[in-house]
Amino acid sequence: MVVHKRKKSIKFRGSKSHGWGSKKKHRGSGNRGGKGLAGTGKRAAQKKPTLWNLYGSGYLGKHGFTPHGKPNKEKAINTINLINIDEYKDGWVKKGVAELKEGAYIIDLKKLGYTKLLAEGKATKKYKLIIEKFSKGAEKKIKSAGGEIVKAI
Repeated sequence: MVVHKRKKSIKFRGSKSHGWGSKKKHRGSGNRGGKGLAGTGKRAAQKKPTLWNLYGSGYLGKHGFTPHGKPNKEKAINTINLINIDEYKDGWVKKGVAELKEGAYIIDLKKLGYTKLLAEGKATKKYKLIIEKFSKGAEKKIKSAGGEIVKAI
């Protein structure tokens, strides 16, 4: 008759070390105190010359300075291409974000969260776009299709 043997992990429940002696043992690094450069702080004097050879004298101590002035307020540029405008225009009109007046799509890209218009794609319709920045190529394509770009402030 087969006797059911308990799993070892279940058998060791309640014992602190699960049969490996001290609580420090059996952690994957032997008894050396860590992996890599662990324990190479200011008091590990015997390792300092080795570290100087590997990393130079800049291994220990603080370096550089922290600027406490005003943070950089330049925000990230969120771009959109003409091909994307051509794709999304009808959905924007349905949502009420853009409007179609006299055959021209009027789209405020700044309200939509875009900061720059790029020239990839074609301007197949007449557009009046409101945006902060735009490339020369995008401006040329919009004007050749009979549209205009208004620079948002």
